[in-house]
Amino acid sequence: MTISRRSLFGIGGAGLIGGIALFGPSMSRAREGRFEVTLSEAEWKKRLTPAQYAVLREGSTERSGSSPLDREHRRGVFVCAGCGLPLYSSQTKYDSGTGWPSFWKPLPNAVQTREEGFFPFRRTEVHCRRCGSHLGHVFHDGPRPTGLRYCMNGVAMKFVAA
Repeated sequence: MTISRRSLFGIGGAGLIGGIALFGPSMSRAREGRFEVTLSEAEWKKRLTPAQYAVLREGSTERSGSSPLDREHRRGVFVCAGCGLPLYSSQTKYDSGTGWPSFWKPLPNAVQTREEGFFPFRRTEVHCRRCGSHLGHVFHDGPRPTGLRYCMNGVAMKFVAA
């Protein structure tokens, strides 16, 4: 079997792009800009646990199935772990089978979204409207009535029972 130089470069380039997309630094970070809650990085590190800081401020993702909030079924509200803004009602939570807390709709004026990545690795990031912290991503494979799946990192939220 003979491989041409052109084929070799094509395979190498595709592998490099795929590796960067899958294993490179996260494309998500806390949103830059003006927010009601704005702290220095030192203040964020003091306020948050290392796991919360990695997700909320650096755009990391917790391991699937690791959050107790995925198994939280009481009535209440899920709030931002960074600033306490109410994000999701327990009435919109459902078991998506992904291992992350999932919701079909956020509370009004709670989250904002932005497109990130590049084709074919584009996705929609979800962040807290008040502090800009990274929460997770939204996908178009959720249940009715919205058809959306807000797939959130549990460490990015706290649960407040009703």
